[in-house]
Amino acid sequence: MTDTYLRSLGFAPIRQESRASRNNFSQTWSYQFNHAARDGVRLYIEHPLGIDGCRLSTLAAPIAAQDVFATVDLHDRPGLETAIKDFYAAHGGMGPQVSSFAPHPFRPYRRQE
Repeated sequence: MTDTYLRSLGFAPIRQESRASRNNFSQTWSYQFNHAARDGVRLYIEHPLGIDGCRLSTLAAPIAAQDVFATVDLHDRPGLETAIKDFYAAHGGMGPQVSSFAPHPFRPYRRQE
C-alpha cells in the first residue's frame, strides 16, 4: 500500500501533519475513508508497527480483535477493495461524505490589517 494508492481509493490521513513531517510510510500509518456508511459508521484503515498487514475497523486505533472488520496483506490490493465493498454492504451502503483533514498553507509571517 502507498499513500497515493490509499488516497486514490478515498482514504485520507487522520493525523494532522504535512507530508514533509510524516514518518516513513513503511513504519505505521492510519487513514479514514472519505464517506461514512449509511448507518453513520466510519471506516478506518491502519498499519500497526511490526505487522505485515493492514486492518480495517470502525475505530481509528483498534486494540481488541473484535474491533477489526478485516485484515489484509499490505500488497493485496484486490483484497482491500473487496473488504471495503463488504464493509459498506454490511452497513447499508455508502453514506454521506465526511470531512477530512486539509492542510493549511504555510505562512511565515502574520499579516497586519
